[in-house]
Amino acid sequence: MMPMRFNKDFFMTSVLMFVVIASALDLYTDLSHGAPSSHVLKETFILLLAASLIIWILYEQSKQAAELKKLLLELEQRDINKDAMSEYVLGARRQLSEVISRQFIDWNLTASEKEVGWLLLKGLSLKEVSAIRDTHEKTVRQQASAIYKKAGLSGRHAFSAWFIEDLF
Repeated sequence: MMPMRFNKDFFMTSVLMFVVIASALDLYTDLSHGAPSSHVLKETFILLLAASLIIWILYEQSKQAAELKKLLLELEQRDINKDAMSEYVLGARRQLSEVISRQFIDWNLTASEKEVGWLLLKGLSLKEVSAIRDTHEKTVRQQASAIYKKAGLSGRHAFSAWFIEDLF
């Protein structure tokens, strides 16, 4: 079971829902007591703004979920495409995989750093890695930095090049 972590979108949506409900109740009370129309307009604007922000947050979450689903399907498709590869290509990939795994051990990478390292070598962005691993992008960035430091490399490009530099 994944540990519960703070979700800023959930928090913001909850606060905005409170604002919408409180504004609606206040608006109802103001209308029943004959409040000035300028006051009613201001509160209506606040209510509509909060409702619009909720809709926007939910839309962005939906869009992110669709992007993550697409990314996971692409990763799945890569695995399916292995069946179409010739035996010597699969053998070479297995050998490279073993070399990379041994190098990760030599660099004393943690299990999380190894996972991040593999995903970076597959070409995923930090944002995509964080989505797949269900962690914060800042965490992935810190793990990537730890990988580069342990490897004695300057960054992502040097990290990838370390494994393929002599292939050309």
